[in-house]
Amino acid sequence: MKKVVLVTGANSGIGLALCERLLSHDTEGLHLCLACRNVQRAQAARAALLASHPAAQVDLLQMDTSSVSSVLRAAQEVKVRYKWLDYLYLNAGIMPNPEFDAKAFFRGLFSSKAITMFATGEGILTQKDGVTPDGLQQVFATNLFGHFLLIRELEPVLCQEGRTSQLVWTSSSNANRSAFSLEDIQHRRGTQPYSSSKYATDLLSLSLNQHYNKQGLYSSVVCPGFVMTNLTFGILPSFPAFLWTLLMPVFWLIRVFTNTFTLTPYNGSEALLWLFRQKPESLDPYAKYHSLTSGLGNNYTQPHKMDITFETSESLYSKLLQLESDMRKKVAETQPAGPSLKT
Repeated sequence: MKKVVLVTGANSGIGLALCERLLSHDTEGLHLCLACRNVQRAQAARAALLASHPAAQVDLLQMDTSSVSSVLRAAQEVKVRYKWLDYLYLNAGIMPNPEFDAKAFFRGLFSSKAITMFATGEGILTQKDGVTPDGLQQVFATNLFGHFLLIRELEPVLCQEGRTSQLVWTSSSNANRSAFSLEDIQHRRGTQPYSSSKYATDLLSLSLNQHYNKQGLYSSVVCPGFVMTNLTFGILPSFPAFLWTLLMPVFWLIRVFTNTFTLTPYNGSEALLWLFRQKPESLDPYAKYHSLTSGLGNNYTQPHKMDITFETSESLYSKLLQLESDMRKKVAETQPAGPSLKT
């Protein structure tokens, strides 16, 4: 029986690298589903995967995690297609309209905080968030709430007697407690929505284990390290391409002193692949599993205890349940003939 694996944000970056590595690990034993917002990019990603793995079974699913109705429609389609899901990689994420403090960057480049600055963006990045048509903050909806809603909607295929399933969240070293507030879980009043959403991801994973482990569903969190992806390049939209070329030797040099500079999507996906090989019940719910690359280019995974508390995770979970209820009512009022709604 093939393992069914669904990956959100699978058309590029870490998501696509993970899919390639999963198929290289076990082509014939997997049924892979790429859940992507952009259909054309998803088709290109599928074609690339099939070019290197002609015998692979790769499906496409159109889904925008920032849209409640899109998530509900996609979840219904998943439940029709598959009897179960073995792995759900919650990888889709955005960091919109980043503002880069060039002066702080060059000051930090030659300071003792250079490695921390590169690894987390601390002190040099803020973002201007947007609002979705559903009235949610865009980063919160895309990175966290859409995935939460997807999990809730997919309970019938994730929680089955006699089977274990695994949720794997792509978090970040930029998940800072100082950016998150239970009084403002959508980060409407702050300037670090990405950091807030990733810290909330860490909290939610812990709470999901509390509520779903008895049903055979487990949740883990991954940090891919500092990876050069479209999201990373978008941080410096006004910088000419040659600057990245000039900075790359600096990044490679820094790798000699810190293992968090994974740099490539392939390396960054190391921990996501490592979790695929583990028994989920043996994993630590308080740990974030980091993709790491040594100065010699060797990849490995290492757990680090997260800066989270059970009480805060449960409070966030309660707030998300209430928001879910509110959004379902809103969808029912505006689209009475739409997707069936969970009660």
